[in-house]
Amino acid sequence: MLEVTALAIFAGALAVAAGSPGPSIAALTARVLTGGIGSVIPFLAAMWVGEGIWLTCAILGLSALATHFATLFLVIKYAGVAYLLFLAWRMWASEHGETAELPRARDGWRMFAAGIALTLGNPKIILFYMALLPGLIDLARVDPLGWAQLIVVMLTVLMAVDLAWAFTAERARRLLRSPRAMKTANRVSATVMGGAAVAIATR
Repeated sequence: MLEVTALAIFAGALAVAAGSPGPSIAALTARVLTGGIGSVIPFLAAMWVGEGIWLTCAILGLSALATHFATLFLVIKYAGVAYLLFLAWRMWASEHGETAELPRARDGWRMFAAGIALTLGNPKIILFYMALLPGLIDLARVDPLGWAQLIVVMLTVLMAVDLAWAFTAERARRLLRSPRAMKTANRVSATVMGGAAVAIATR
């Protein structure tokens, strides 16, 4: 069993990263407005599966390092803290939204395949997990139950965040068009992300 505190920090940082206004959120809300929530469910499901694959890869790779290379693992931990602070800085400095297009497809399977391809083709996802996990969890001792806990937390957070954006698409899209609202949202997100980095560094 993993510590509740560690799972809570993991969930909070992931929620900030997933929910911050950006290209994927803009694309999601735009697609919901034009095609309804049903049109994005296969794509979202694929994204969640892809995130689970990246999370599993991060756990397996970091567990092997933690078992045999304690010093290297400590370096990875603080490199991860630095990466989270870098993400926080980028959020703070960003003032304008970006746009992106979800792949257009005529059936759910093609949408699902496109979502998997896009998620697995984004190395920033595994970098995020590799930055976040070492300071929270003793990965050398992660067993199948601990892995399942992380997967459940990840899925819960991503589903809650993505579906919340989907169900409030019209309002969210207006917010994304407002530079002032975008700047405020990014700075709040940056503060939370920076807090997560500090929490990890001091554990």
